[in-house]
Amino acid sequence: MPSTSLPAYQTNTELDPTFKTDILNTHLIYDYAAANPETGAPEKWRYEMWFFSSARIIYAIHGGPMAGRINYQTCAYQCIRPGEIWQCNWLEETGTVCSLVYDIKEGTVTTLLAFSKGHWENPEDAHGDKRNEEDLERWRGLARIGNQQARFMLSERAKIVEKFKGKGSLEPIEEDAVTF
Repeated sequence: MPSTSLPAYQTNTELDPTFKTDILNTHLIYDYAAANPETGAPEKWRYEMWFFSSARIIYAIHGGPMAGRINYQTCAYQCIRPGEIWQCNWLEETGTVCSLVYDIKEGTVTTLLAFSKGHWENPEDAHGDKRNEEDLERWRGLARIGNQQARFMLSERAKIVEKFKGKGSLEPIEEDAVTF
């Protein structure tokens, strides 16, 4: 097996040409109908996602235990059905693995988040902005807590409340911005 710097992304499926019209530069604001992890009381978790380029996403979290997190990541996209369903996958510096399915026709986002032990048990430490070196270093430390099996698996579906093209309130990055 060739030597690879990790984390690394590999896909043997070409990016569908509808990427440019279906998802590139699309900005979504969506709400999860969730439950407070401590009390079980119903609450909304608002997320904001900008599909910035063919290899980067930029997002902000406005509700739930991770509210106050602003980040960008290297990602891999897969077209499940052109004009209808796309999948976007990424790894966080906290050790959390994320998979998002964007259903264009239904107006939903369905996610599986495999939170690292450090990220889930210390949500306040995951707040901040990756552009701040102190925040980034703290996030990296969260990945070192626990092991690969110590994960909180969260599967949720959200309703898209706003969809538009462009950055909105999120700050762009350089296309080759380092994500780890």
